[in-house]
Amino acid sequence: MSLPDAVPVSLAEISRIAGVGRAAVSNWRRRHDSFPSRIGGTDVSPQFSLAQVEQWLRENGKLKDVAGRELLWPRFETLGSRDESGLTIAEAARRMRDPRARGAATGSVLSPEAQALAKDAAKLGRTEGSQEFFEFLLQRWLETHVRQLSTTPPQLATLMARAALLVRQGPSSSPMRVFDPACGTGHLPAAVAEALAGKGLNVLACEQDPALAALAQARFGFLSDEHHLQTQIETTDALREDPFAEQTADIALCNPPFNERDWGYEELATDQRWAHGLPPRTEPELAWVQHLLAHLKPGGAAVVVLPPAVASRKAGRRIRSSLLRTGALRAVVALPPGSAQPHSVSLQLWILRAVGSGADAAPGGQDALLIDATSFARPGTREAGPEWSALSSFVLTALETLGKPNRTPPEGAALVPLLDLLDDEVDVTPGRHITSGSEPSGSELKASWAELQSSLTELSAQTEHLASLRFATESAQTQTTVADLIKAGVLTLRTGKQPPQAGPATQDSVPLLTVPDLLMDGIPSTHLAADEARAHASIAEEGDVVVAGVVRAFRAWVHQGPPIALGPQLHALRVDPKRLDAHFLAGCLRAPANGRQAGTHTSSSSRVDIRRLQVLQLPLEEQAVYVDAFRRLAAFEALLTKAGSLGQELSAGVSDRLSTIGLDPDTTVRDRSHRPG
Repeated sequence: MSLPDAVPVSLAEISRIAGVGRAAVSNWRRRHDSFPSRIGGTDVSPQFSLAQVEQWLRENGKLKDVAGRELLWPRFETLGSRDESGLTIAEAARRMRDPRARGAATGSVLSPEAQALAKDAAKLGRTEGSQEFFEFLLQRWLETHVRQLSTTPPQLATLMARAALLVRQGPSSSPMRVFDPACGTGHLPAAVAEALAGKGLNVLACEQDPALAALAQARFGFLSDEHHLQTQIETTDALREDPFAEQTADIALCNPPFNERDWGYEELATDQRWAHGLPPRTEPELAWVQHLLAHLKPGGAAVVVLPPAVASRKAGRRIRSSLLRTGALRAVVALPPGSAQPHSVSLQLWILRAVGSGADAAPGGQDALLIDATSFARPGTREAGPEWSALSSFVLTALETLGKPNRTPPEGAALVPLLDLLDDEVDVTPGRHITSGSEPSGSELKASWAELQSSLTELSAQTEHLASLRFATESAQTQTTVADLIKAGVLTLRTGKQPPQAGPATQDSVPLLTVPDLLMDGIPSTHLAADEARAHASIAEEGDVVVAGVVRAFRAWVHQGPPIALGPQLHALRVDPKRLDAHFLAGCLRAPANGRQAGTHTSSSSRVDIRRLQVLQLPLEEQAVYVDAFRRLAAFEALLTKAGSLGQELSAGVSDRLSTIGLDPDTTVRDRSHRPG
């Protein structure tokens, strides 16, 4: 039963507080009768009283190397409201910077519990290091509310800041001024401050969400001394109520909200910011683009994150055309999926420059730079983000060619003449104007043809062997089930399960294989900490037979390599090698008819009852012949896939060269001379 006013904590939170793995906490709970009793949650996810846990950890000497921040954080979660916890963190930051501060900041309405927490957090922060402690609280808050908030990853913010500073022309203000009309918690202006390395910066920013605005103000407060920041942050809707209408900036950065239809279309119809045309109701992103341009000094640069549809939607073609004709739209960068939320979308960076007194003053005199950086996606999970170092280097190298006629953009980027863009669609999607790679060279085609020929030769050999197999004409062989083999002690079964938490790879982590991984490329996309894997996961060792127990991904194979953790609907079977060959078992299990027979129902999402799968009953010495046939069949399938992939690549490559480069004249003459008749 829950205790009144108790702050609940989970086993995972206790492990963070104590600085140990969750398995250690489970062991404490099992071995020590004095460990606090559960006050809530479920048997699978129990919750405990924070005060009781802290007392127990102290009495048992488990807190000696642990920072107090982990003890404090659960109190922020109990505030319940995202806004109140965010404002409490901002208030704590204010008190860290000014120990004499009393009461809540102007505009903040905090409960007595929140004010007491802010006071305790400020006291702890001054002990542990105020700025570092604030960044810890901010990051934990963002992670807790990740589904409600969209932030700009630090690496993307750095790339945007460096791109804007690179593209900007002309003299700058002293100090330089940056403008962000939808600043969130301030990632983009902070990146500019870091890039300028203390040279001074004047920040003009807006944020409609009061909690985010307060956190941005707190962040800039810590940065102000180190980087000589002057900040002015307004809590308002920047499109409807522009507080900086009369001010301009050297650079502007923005990651605006996407697809908001209620952005002020009616009341802003005659606004002077729409120099390139009134944005259609369905194109709020183009309103943000023009809002940024309206606040740039001549020669100033802006970088804005946009969804890819903005580059091609019919409704926005007139504005895109004007942006190109006037030289305002200088470059478009297609980012790989995973660069920012939403992670499944290949977002774009639009890089703009206000027309100045230099080369850009002549409308239509500049080509547009289109950059396709989608190839820098990191294999595996999109949430891990792209290869940022290589991506940033590529984009910045390409941007250095702007306005330099003697510089050629790197492969994957192109300076596209305006005449090629100003057609009926005005589509500035980089992928439409840049091939994914240059056409294969003659030597590359020759090597691919040789590889295909080798695969076809191997395929022919496997085909000849498999075609020679003779099947028994009598009744089918006797079969048994996996369930019977388990009862007989021939097999042991371990079923995969949902782990408590997974993340990126570390030095001693264990790969976690899931059904979605199998449906993509078969490569684990997440990992488990070693202690978590040992305590809570089902592990497949080398030589185990792994079975995917769902119809849409049904397969069975012998695992080779280091141990791997299995997710839900994956199973590991360990054989007694004196009675059963693992490769024989896998070959029998992966027969499609076997999976259909053991499926729980007929849809592709149905599960396969592993225990009902059939296995031939044969003595160990007779299984070797079947193992050879199963292996050849697997090789046959792999060669078919490889040959098909090579054939498609060759067909596309030859087609590209035929349509762009053409044939050697000698080849065409020779071909005519060999025509019959």
